[in-house]
Amino acid sequence: MADSDNKLLIRRYIEDVINTGDTSEIADFISPEYTEVFDGKRYPVGIDGAREHIAGVRTTYPDLRLTVDQQIAEGEYVATSITARGTHAGEWLGIRPTGRTVTYTGVNIDRVVGGKIVEHGGAANLLGPLLDIGAVRVVA
Repeated sequence: MADSDNKLLIRRYIEDVINTGDTSEIADFISPEYTEVFDGKRYPVGIDGAREHIAGVRTTYPDLRLTVDQQIAEGEYVATSITARGTHAGEWLGIRPTGRTVTYTGVNIDRVVGGKIVEHGGAANLLGPLLDIGAVRVVA
């Protein structure tokens, strides 16, 4: 696939699946070999694991909305800078729902092979949301 096709696949996955929470078409985007990569560790979760992850996130942030700020693609890899917004309506990291809206930025790195996402990783600025929901306090 061309770099532009890979970027479009990731953008459509964000818009059609993550932003709606509708995972009925997730197999159109995610490979059965789908693996999440964090801190150098690989977690093969497949389609069902991806579906469960989205359901869990949307339980905590039911109105979660990711905006694609920028994308760069090279070969099989797509880097996507995002801004995420959502209302903390479910428990997160042991923190009871606050009803507060949080906003954070992040960068996702996805690997696309044969028109499907086979790997996903990245980093997010979670300090902002933790401050927003009162889980972390700044002491002067």
